[in-house]
Amino acid sequence: MSVDYGARLERVRAQMDRLGIELIYLPPGANWQWLLGLRRERPAYTAILYPGGWLYGAFVGLERGPILALPRMVAEFDLPTLPGVEARVLPDRGDPDALLREILAMFSLRRRTVAVEDRAWAVFLLHLQRELPGATVSVASEIFSPLRVVKDDHELTLMRRAAELTDQVMGDVLPRLRVGVSELEILTEIDYQLARRGAEATSFPTSLYVINPRRPGAMVEVKGRSTHPIEPGTAVPFDFGAVWEGYCSDFGRTVWVGEPPAEYRRTHDLVMTAQAAGIAALRAGARAEDADHAARRIIDNAGYGAGFRHRLGHGIGMDVHEPPFLTSGDTTVLRPGMCFTVEPSIILDDRWMVRVEDVVVVRDGGGESLNAFPHDLLVVA
Repeated sequence: MSVDYGARLERVRAQMDRLGIELIYLPPGANWQWLLGLRRERPAYTAILYPGGWLYGAFVGLERGPILALPRMVAEFDLPTLPGVEARVLPDRGDPDALLREILAMFSLRRRTVAVEDRAWAVFLLHLQRELPGATVSVASEIFSPLRVVKDDHELTLMRRAAELTDQVMGDVLPRLRVGVSELEILTEIDYQLARRGAEATSFPTSLYVINPRRPGAMVEVKGRSTHPIEPGTAVPFDFGAVWEGYCSDFGRTVWVGEPPAEYRRTHDLVMTAQAAGIAALRAGARAEDADHAARRIIDNAGYGAGFRHRLGHGIGMDVHEPPFLTSGDTTVLRPGMCFTVEPSIILDDRWMVRVEDVVVVRDGGGESLNAFPHDLLVVA
């Protein structure tokens, strides 16, 4: 199944027209990939700069475009051929301001209304305002969020595959979790197995949330630096995700090391029951906050409400966190095809944390989970 990028462009232009926007600027990101089909690169820890690289992005008008402004190295090594897309290449010793003026002149802006990607570089905005004094600048999310929030069948197929990857990797890693193995080994194994199974990237830094009464601090969030060994009598909550053809998954389970206490078993059952209630509440016509209320009520009534410290979940798609959010006060009306994480937890300081997380699609009669990994109590000796 292929994506009709021409149809997406038409939808974007219709939204621009409704909002009175004449021009959009998109640097590489989720909106760029959704509209153009251009893959994003894996994020780097440090900035990778090119001469005039602040201009790198796509310009889309009501009638003309997309026009890509590209540093020479990107155009030479990374740019595929895209039908209907013009490219303007900035040489290493080129003048990015002159290229910006040239591109802006192609659109004959009358009202000077421009929407800029929410996370564009500040330096681009400063140069844009210099070239278009008095321009009205808004954020591109006002255009794209309403168009991306409901996933079509093709998008759901990709998200289902991303969820399957996390299910499979949890199955790969669980037999390796044992007393004495370092937290770093487990995190490294997760990332390796994701890559081995074809994930483009992790959708966020792979994490463990370890509460160990024998270590200082209520909770240690491990993200790849701790060589501390896994110890008996601890809960090991997993949180990781995969990117498959631009779409994200976000997954969680909790494993107890040793013989779990009776209260841990109780809190585990409560979290799983709360998640099931939250999933059932993700039905078309309900509000986003309804799912949060449904899950939270179960944990509150059992006396553990103080341990459920966060929202129930968040939207997910080409970004791992997207609006709307499953939290009190978010009254967004749910529609079939919206996707959310459902991730209740109970955190008991100095004892343990229990968490679970699946990606769920809103359906008419309640949510459909894209994950199939069991919700049974997980215990390793």
